[in-house]
This record gives sequence, structure tokens and C-alpha cells, in this order.
Amino acid sequence: MLIIGMGMGMGMLGFALLLPGTIIDQPAKQGDQQQIHGVLNGFVDAWNHHDAKAFAAVFSEDADFTNVRGVSASGRSNIEEFHAPIFATIFKNTHQTLTEVKIRFIRPDVAAVDVHWNMTGVTDPQGNARPDRNGLLNFVMTKNDGRWQIVVMHNLDLTALPPPLK
Repeated sequence: MLIIGMGMGMGMLGFALLLPGTIIDQPAKQGDQQQIHGVLNGFVDAWNHHDAKAFAAVFSEDADFTNVRGVSASGRSNIEEFHAPIFATIFKNTHQTLTEVKIRFIRPDVAAVDVHWNMTGVTDPQGNARPDRNGLLNFVMTKNDGRWQIVVMHNLDLTALPPPLK
């Protein structure tokens, strides 16, 4: 945003008034970051225990989920139903690790969260081992009634991509 003709007297107050919601109290922001990390811990713990109900519980009631193949499920109950059969088959022995968490607060109650992941233990439908995988989760999370939840999730599998150029 370019601000022309703003006098020195207006200073940061004027800037803050032009961008409502962009200044977040630092202690509150740290608390929200901790809560978001708690949601991510619940997400990966449920995955590693292959518990579809606990996995879906970190999503809002009206959440949208999209997997690495572009297949979607909308609503917490549908997200649970989607994961139950794959947690019992191809992902029943998987272990997922989350790394490189990046949180960007869009507003004090809305965050975009990027998380890199690694996964071991994947099998094909016949039970044959598949290579380890890595990817990126992209979440939109909202805070309602003091609780952070996933509203939108997109999952990217980066395993087959060549390493980035340096």
C-alpha cells in the first residue's frame, strides 16, 4: 500500500488505522501460536494412532479437506469417514512427522499455516511397502470461542519432485 501525503504527525497511528487487524498483541500472538502448535500435535498424534475420529476432531464442523490426489471431503463427519478405511489399510502402519511450521496471522482469529511433513510405513492396497514420502500441508485455521481449528486443508506430496535448484 502506498500512502501519499501522510504528514509526520500521523506516524504509526495513521498507518495502523489504515491497516485494521494487522497489529496483534505479542503475548496473545505467542499464546495463539502455542495453541496452533497444539492443534498440529493433535493432528499428527491422531494420524500416528490411525484414529479417524481424533483426526477429524481438529477440524471445524464445516471444514474442507483435500488430499494429495485432489480428492476432497467436506465436514468433520465426512473427513472422519474418508480417513477410517485408509487408516485401516494403506496407512495403518504409517508414522508422520511434522517439520518447518510457518504461521502467518491474517487476522488475530485467522491463520495460514504451512507445515512440511515426512511419512514412513505406507503400503499399497496389497500390503507391499511404498517409498517414504514428504510433502506440505497448507491449513487455514480460525479461532472460535477461544479454540483454534482447521477450516481448510490442502495436502501436497512433494516426494516425486526433483530437489529445488540452488
